[in-house]
Amino acid sequence: MTTIGVEEEYLLLDPVTGLPVPHADKVRVTAGLASLAADQEVQYELSQAQVEVATPVCATLEEVGGHLLRLRHAVGAAAEAHGCRIAACGTPPSRHGRPMAVTDRARYRAMALQAPQLVAEQLVNGMHVHVAVPSREAGVHVLNRIRVWLPTLTAMSANSPLWDGHDTGFASWRTVIFGRWPVSGIPPSFSDSGDYDRRVRHLVDSGLISDEGQLYWQARLSDRFPTLEVRCLDVQLNADDAVMFAGIVRALVETALTEVAAGVPAPECAPELLQAAMWHAARHGLSDALIDPGGGRQRAGDVLYELQRHITPALDTAGDGRQVASLVHRLLRNGSGADRQRAALAEGGLRAVTALITGESTTP
Repeated sequence: MTTIGVEEEYLLLDPVTGLPVPHADKVRVTAGLASLAADQEVQYELSQAQVEVATPVCATLEEVGGHLLRLRHAVGAAAEAHGCRIAACGTPPSRHGRPMAVTDRARYRAMALQAPQLVAEQLVNGMHVHVAVPSREAGVHVLNRIRVWLPTLTAMSANSPLWDGHDTGFASWRTVIFGRWPVSGIPPSFSDSGDYDRRVRHLVDSGLISDEGQLYWQARLSDRFPTLEVRCLDVQLNADDAVMFAGIVRALVETALTEVAAGVPAPECAPELLQAAMWHAARHGLSDALIDPGGGRQRAGDVLYELQRHITPALDTAGDGRQVASLVHRLLRNGSGADRQRAALAEGGLRAVTALITGESTTP
């Protein structure tokens, strides 16, 4: 069975004001000393108001869910020990008037010099799903096939509607913020792994990016592991929804590998259409029609049904079909994280939003 791993980024918020607080170093140390978190599972992030966790390599969705709950509880308890709480949301509901301190690491200091205003506003949290691929060549062919589904995944995962204390009008404002870096958005199509490597090397050699870590495409080949990494997802309010996306992404990769083996041509979609579809998904989430992989406009529910139909054989082979179908149904019934944040804002203002996101972050 194809293995998977998940990375999640969380904010650290003051439980009373709801504002980000710069306690990441202390929280990381405390979480690392706890019996619930192993070495390297709680990691640095760009801002001192953020922490990142990484699961071990997992074979099943049950493992993914267990590790995510364990790590959320470990970081949550460490945050509580330092007077703050973790918040699994794509953007902070509100911010300080001044930029948050950047984590004191060479890479992050270089980024702050390169693009100070972007770094000042990079207080965003995503969920990254790594899926093992048999080779770099296979990974490139998978990228060419799953890229058409990235807007759909973005709409489903939208969990960042608020910024600076107000509704941005976007379901995933994080997607917009991340799209301002030089190499970002939906990856281009590549002819093979040699083409991928040449084009990446040209970006690095030209000085436009410092290394492969600055390939901020919504999906890419990992530069550290033999995996394909899907990065378009906002971090999810609760662990169950994160598990759903892990299952969907793995099934998309396995379906693509099956198509490659069968000689099925990769879907063709004009880059400008994909770019606009991603913007539309970030803007509306599931509250409007979506652009399907064929470039047509359909109701969001119909596109999600098409996605499920596309990946059902892979889900069933992994034993994930019933669980993922149930979670997708729940998503359509209850709404995305963005929908739930907006409902809380309408009902009780920013205090209610803070209570929602800090309360949900450590529950299934």
